[in-house]
Amino acid sequence: MHRGIATFTLDDGKCPKWLFERMTNLGREILRVIIKENGPDTFIKMISDPVWFQSLGTVLAFDWNASGLTTILTAALKEAIRGQEHDFGIYICGGKGKTSLKTPMEIENWAEKGAIGFNKAKSLVYNSRMSAKVDSCLVQDGFTIYHHSFFFSKNGAWAVVQQGMNTEELTARRYHWFSDNVKGMVCEPHSGVMSDETVAALNMTAKSSGDARTLSTDLVRGNYNSLMKDVALLSRHASPISSMARVKVHKDQLTLLKLEDIEFKTHPVVHENFAQSSYLRKILWKMCDEKPENYENLLSRVGVGPKTIRALALVSEVIYGAKPSYEDPSRYSFAHGGKDGTPYFVDKKTYDNTITMMRKYVEKMKIAPSEKREIHAKFET
Repeated sequence: MHRGIATFTLDDGKCPKWLFERMTNLGREILRVIIKENGPDTFIKMISDPVWFQSLGTVLAFDWNASGLTTILTAALKEAIRGQEHDFGIYICGGKGKTSLKTPMEIENWAEKGAIGFNKAKSLVYNSRMSAKVDSCLVQDGFTIYHHSFFFSKNGAWAVVQQGMNTEELTARRYHWFSDNVKGMVCEPHSGVMSDETVAALNMTAKSSGDARTLSTDLVRGNYNSLMKDVALLSRHASPISSMARVKVHKDQLTLLKLEDIEFKTHPVVHENFAQSSYLRKILWKMCDEKPENYENLLSRVGVGPKTIRALALVSEVIYGAKPSYEDPSRYSFAHGGKDGTPYFVDKKTYDNTITMMRKYVEKMKIAPSEKREIHAKFET
């Protein structure tokens, strides 16, 4: 089971110019060493590992547990290779806020410059857009995506590093993807594991949500009027339904099944009246008319957002019993384990190998001995 989520404190403010310049210079040197030693594809794989990403940010002198590590590190790496992308064999697109929206255009620009073919660029643009949509719509965990970076190599390997914020809890969560791990865009596509907390989440990417994904697709491939009757029924019986109640319809008979409240204090259907949303009705009519062939295609359609996914998921569960997963896809505290055995005891060999690898790269960097000593000191803490 592959996961790729990290949770950090939500920072504000700006990175000091001196620190950003230092991260850029050090980042350029360490990238040069890694790519010379292992090749561009291996770097893309490394950057998709949230623990390795975090380690790199720490080596380059940023706070290890701050949300700014994600945005500043990706910006520093992007700046570090600016004008030398062909030499490094890697390309970094997107970034924070409005810059993230430029990702497709930046990928296409690299195709025009001959870095990749136009067909490959089209595929990469699709992967970029879908990864953002999956983590916005299929993983409904209370974090809003505000940073999206897309890394790819000249050979076509790609990775996504994107981050969401929860303004109420003042935390940020990072999502990692790697091309070799993606067997399907909508079923457990993430890579890596790391989180400080778990939350109640509608997780439509889980394998256990397979029936709900299938039924959601069947619903929009069917009759629009029938679907809206189900939506109206869901809304009409929203308030009387106690927590984790499931509604089954057989002909004209309505039966309420009282289930144990495990995931939520109250079932999300209690708080939403989907039938009153004119926008939702418009999108569902459009989907019933277009009849997407599968769930990924449904998600990819313009206008399909979190509310559409949530409405179809709840109709699938409450009306037809195809329950989606409400388990947070963030599973583990640390990729190397924990001293208390949660989720397992520290894998000392893997941990030591990670440190050894980072030390080796630092030793081969063309930087001052004093800087090397400073970086090595971080491994001791």
